[in-house]
Amino acid sequence: MCLLVLLPAGAAPGAAGMGPVLLLALPLLLGLSRAAPRDHEVTFLPGLGKQPSFRHFSGYLCAGPGKRLHYWFVEAQSNPQSSPLVLWLNGGPGCSSMEGFLKEHGPFLVQPDGVTLKYNDYAWNKIANVLYLESPAGVGFSYSDDKKYATNDTEVAHNNYLALKDFLRLFPEYCKNDLYLTGESYGGIYIPTLAEWVMQDPSLNLKGIAVGNGLSSYEINDNSLVYFAYYHGLLGTELWKDLQTFCCSQEKCNFHDNSNLNCTLKMEEMIQIVEESGLNIYNLYAPCDGGVPGGMRYESDYLITHDLGNSFIRMPMRFSWRQNLFRMPVARNKVRMDPPCTNSTDISVYLNAPEVRKALHISPEAPEWQVCSFEVNRGYKRLYMQMNDQYLKLLGATKYRILVYNGDVDMACNFLGDEWFVDSLCQKVQVARRPWLYTERGENQIGGFVKEFTNIAFLTVKGAGHMVPTDRPLAAFTMFSRFIRNEPY
Repeated sequence: MCLLVLLPAGAAPGAAGMGPVLLLALPLLLGLSRAAPRDHEVTFLPGLGKQPSFRHFSGYLCAGPGKRLHYWFVEAQSNPQSSPLVLWLNGGPGCSSMEGFLKEHGPFLVQPDGVTLKYNDYAWNKIANVLYLESPAGVGFSYSDDKKYATNDTEVAHNNYLALKDFLRLFPEYCKNDLYLTGESYGGIYIPTLAEWVMQDPSLNLKGIAVGNGLSSYEINDNSLVYFAYYHGLLGTELWKDLQTFCCSQEKCNFHDNSNLNCTLKMEEMIQIVEESGLNIYNLYAPCDGGVPGGMRYESDYLITHDLGNSFIRMPMRFSWRQNLFRMPVARNKVRMDPPCTNSTDISVYLNAPEVRKALHISPEAPEWQVCSFEVNRGYKRLYMQMNDQYLKLLGATKYRILVYNGDVDMACNFLGDEWFVDSLCQKVQVARRPWLYTERGENQIGGFVKEFTNIAFLTVKGAGHMVPTDRPLAAFTMFSRFIRNEPY
């Protein structure tokens, strides 16, 4: 049972003088139910031909004064009492975890008609209880009473911790279950910073974290993307030679914040190829949904932009060449925030249907659901440029397992950058880089490659882009299962 007892200053549990506190708490303990909140349970979900045999819940968690974060929680399909609890966060900053639920690894996948759901054969809740959290306030159905959504990395980490604690207050039966923090994209910042809070709380049974296609270091991600682009045939030999000439010296290249004007000009050519030409930045080998855009588009004076955690951010930042290239007018009107070459119409239609909002207990105060919030993104202050300190704290505890995984054809947060990042942590290699296998239709297939260090592994998923479970659902489920069960990859 999770119970927050505020101790007198200087007192410790079991110290003299605690009798009255415990006596006061006893009626509360006896009155608390171990059952999940009935008014949050989803008893009928539109779009399903048959309602699920497992229970699921949707409602709001308190993440600080006036901050109400929407969650959707699905119990494990078997043995929920003994199965681990997994928290999932999508990225952005400003994008909704409902995408992870309904388009990646949730038990129900939205269909193109925006009305129908089908069961996911490779849902992660087959082996875990999964909590999908829309964070921060202003994202998806989450909101704050004051409707002010400017925030930053530190505040979001604390708010996510408070929301997790509130979840366990509502669902005390999961307090002692193994806990894993997982996320994707800008989750590369969300998850390690949240883990710093969780690892200090002895009431939480944290076992590890997993980050998919995560933003771990702006500098490494920027530098590695240029190599990724060249060796995937996107940059011609002449441009590559010029980049080497103007951005590199003494066999070290700086594509991240190089002050050389010629380097800046060549980086502009590189970015136009990678991000402006119509290539799908989230999956190099997938078509661009909606067709190749004709440059930056304006519709009815509404600026269409995007940011799902990729490194070359179209917002003014301190990096010189990025400021020069991507200084953009701030939209004064409502902005559509669909990521490029993707289509969120199906999930938007579904979640905004009145009967779905009612089934999920969505507050009338909640805004219309969008996959990403421009307002949150625009007002978000990025405080961390790399996650080395957070990872080293986790690894220094010597009791948490970490998985960093990447689809190998994603360009937003490319595999090479995350591999370099994990290498930079200088941990002892336990298993040299090698292929890992999974079974499909009775045959072993190469799922990708894995390199294992003490308490941390770096793993690629072959042929997957930014949203690994969407592109390679069976391989992703196999990877997740082995991580959760602490089995060899």
